[in-house]
Amino acid sequence: MTKASDLFVAALEAHGTEYVFGIPGEENLDLLESLRDADIKLVLTRHEQAAGFMAATYGRLTGKAGVCLATLGPGATNLVTAAAYAQLGAMPMFMITGQKPIRTSKQGHFQIVDVVDMMRPLTKYTRQIVSADSIPARVREALRRAEEERPGATHLELPQDIAGDDTDAILIPASYARRPIAEDKAIRQAADAIAQARHPLLMIGAGANRKTTSRMLRQFVDKLGIPFFSTQMGKGVIDETDPLWLGNATLSDGDFVHRAIDAADCIINIGHDVIEKPPFFMRKGRRTVIHINYASAVVDPVYFPQVEVVGDIANSVWQLGEALSPQPHWDFAFFDRVRNALVEHLGDRADDDRFPLVGQRLVADVSRAMGPEDIVCLDNGLYKLWFARNFRCRNPNTLLLDNALATMGAGLPSAIAARIVHPDRRVLAVAGDGGFMMNSQEIETAVRLGLDLTVLVLRDDAYGMIKWKQAHEDYPNFGMDLGNPDFVKYAESYGARGHRPDSAAAFLPLLQRALDTPGVDLIEVPIDYDDDDRILNEDIPRLSAAVE
Repeated sequence: MTKASDLFVAALEAHGTEYVFGIPGEENLDLLESLRDADIKLVLTRHEQAAGFMAATYGRLTGKAGVCLATLGPGATNLVTAAAYAQLGAMPMFMITGQKPIRTSKQGHFQIVDVVDMMRPLTKYTRQIVSADSIPARVREALRRAEEERPGATHLELPQDIAGDDTDAILIPASYARRPIAEDKAIRQAADAIAQARHPLLMIGAGANRKTTSRMLRQFVDKLGIPFFSTQMGKGVIDETDPLWLGNATLSDGDFVHRAIDAADCIINIGHDVIEKPPFFMRKGRRTVIHINYASAVVDPVYFPQVEVVGDIANSVWQLGEALSPQPHWDFAFFDRVRNALVEHLGDRADDDRFPLVGQRLVADVSRAMGPEDIVCLDNGLYKLWFARNFRCRNPNTLLLDNALATMGAGLPSAIAARIVHPDRRVLAVAGDGGFMMNSQEIETAVRLGLDLTVLVLRDDAYGMIKWKQAHEDYPNFGMDLGNPDFVKYAESYGARGHRPDSAAAFLPLLQRALDTPGVDLIEVPIDYDDDDRILNEDIPRLSAAVE
């Protein structure tokens, strides 16, 4: 006979689980004791939400479900935002929550909420374990569902009395599975549409951000020479220093990339996820859009592709590459002008000496400091637009941003998980002062774990993006301004090092020293968003018109 909690942990070990992120409670004590002797490391965090963000980021970087743990009631409700973050962002994550004994009750409904029903709209799979005998099947299914395409969040509730039961159930080994591939007719139809086009254009979305798909896309682009752009969560799938790169669909309209989109008569849409903001607006009859994804298109007023290739994306891209050859009537001259204008514009203000820093100087200096394999983890704020647009990624998952739930508070926990997964790479967290303070307590977690981590806190003493939007729409300034601690002293109180540059010129050397010094460093950087309205709404349309 085996104790149920031991069997639960054995099921995780059999799946290859390395870490459990979270905060246990008294209802998890059996599971905690089972973890104590396991090969799985418990990463104790300071908030359940942060644990969920770490688990989701682990899943995003590895493709294997990140696991997080919370107790019942408030511990479980604190996972809700992280569940939505993983589910909308297609990050494999498995949540475990405790519960009061379900066969007897000595405390009435104290701390009890229906966690399974609460998680239902936020997960792919959620169940309460009512029998120790069902643990192997439930854990196996939760992990399988989290990882299969489209990835997302799953949840199991393990009640206190069930965790302490004995069982003679045995583990269920993982089955061998291959994703279906697209049929030949669909490949031929897509290949014909691309071959007949005069100005084909490749779009790379979040679903293409997989290792094998990245390799196939690299081969596809090298063979055919078709220019490409990406959504925010598709950044880095193909090296963005490539001469065929046309930018990132960061802004809603009017940027350089939208001039290329408007000129395209066929858009090959690889892995677009409608959770992201529309990378372009479709208009009937203007162009052919080819949808290549694991599942058929979710049609809405701005996305209604005429050709669909449904199946494993990497295989579909490979088949298309085999079916196509460069066509003499393809014309990419206008796309070349777009790229040249874009690259010139991205260098604008990269050496601006104003202080507080402007967004372009910030991104340029971070780009100078980070290597091609290093990882930048963004929280959410106005600066995210500048990083998505101006930071040119050389490799997949080297700029981790959230363009799905777009929640604040995830930047620092995401960076902690990235450093755990990739201890050989330098990792930088970038957060506004508003987002940073939502999970700033995890600085202690990073220090306690002995991580080498650098954190940029961009200080404007406001909820900057909403304040910018408020002003942009001619509302008076109201309800956006904040007070802040001394972030240097705040970092030092946790045992980290705190820094504050006094000029634009001082920022890059300080950042480079922090990245190259072991331990946790926090840099408070004053940021100026006042120029953004003019840059985004005057400069870009004016300069993008120059490509005509």
